[in-house]
Amino acid sequence: MSAVSAQSEPETAADVTALARRALELWGIREGEPELLKYRENAVFRIRLPDGQPAAMRIHRLGYHTDAALRSELQWMGFLQSAGIATPSAVATSAGDLFVLVSTAASVQPRQADCLSWLEGRAVGARGVPLDYTPEQARQVFTAIGRTIAHMHNATSTWGPPPGFARHAWDFDGFFGANPTWGRFETSPFLDGSRRELVFQAREKAVKALTEHERSARNFGIIHADLVRENVLVHEGAIRIIDFDDCGYGWHMYDLAVALYQNREEAIYPLIEAALLDGYRQERELTAQDVAALPLFSALRAFAFLGWVQSRVEGDITRDVGMRMSAIAADVVIAYLRSE
Repeated sequence: MSAVSAQSEPETAADVTALARRALELWGIREGEPELLKYRENAVFRIRLPDGQPAAMRIHRLGYHTDAALRSELQWMGFLQSAGIATPSAVATSAGDLFVLVSTAASVQPRQADCLSWLEGRAVGARGVPLDYTPEQARQVFTAIGRTIAHMHNATSTWGPPPGFARHAWDFDGFFGANPTWGRFETSPFLDGSRRELVFQAREKAVKALTEHERSARNFGIIHADLVRENVLVHEGAIRIIDFDDCGYGWHMYDLAVALYQNREEAIYPLIEAALLDGYRQERELTAQDVAALPLFSALRAFAFLGWVQSRVEGDITRDVGMRMSAIAADVVIAYLRSE
């Protein structure tokens, strides 16, 4: 997910598909039509490379990432793959570029386009759809996810980003600064009077807690930041990670909180949380302080969602979906307020 750009964007699927067709030429693709898979943040297409292999082409949201930030995303993904973590690989153009700017006569400004190798696998789940795992299957899947997240954190803690590396941060300012990464929740129209008051009380509690929370190389670094069900694939028992669009600097516990967020209403949620944390501990230490901060980081995800939703209605999501997502996020924030 990504922040809203104040600039104009193509308004229809036809507009972004035209951009994808233009981009195909730069990858040496003369035949075939790009298949639109998702048009929410970036527009994502399934394409066929000249050698017949499938790939994912992204037409990026205007204004979310600078060229340096997009290049940095691809560099980190490449490093993770070299460290044994299954992620997509950047597919260079015929000229050797990792991404390009494309435009058509109808587009207002050029858009970034890139191409990633296709990863087979089944998404862990979908937003708003109950999981269909048995308890034992859920334990195995979420233990594996926890281990994979820890593997990412371990590998990245030893990595020196190249010169010019630039990504946004899921730090204090990213949640509560003047320009939060996903927008300001305070202006949300989906919070009624009583709920709004509780959310603002929770904000005060979260601001104090985050200000006092440890931030060190031990628990803060480059994170994925959007490990939702759709972005975690299971293939032959192994975990694969996709969609690094929101990666940046942040607390490791935020990755764990995001991985758990969509599962809060599952009847087996305690098993899911225990399995995820156990898997993580198999690869990397979690202190009692880390685990105790999980409600805080769940609330931070909810605050981010409140900011994202209120600025996306009538664009990427309907008003009804916005209201439902905001209500869930507000409930998470209020639960944090009432926690010890």
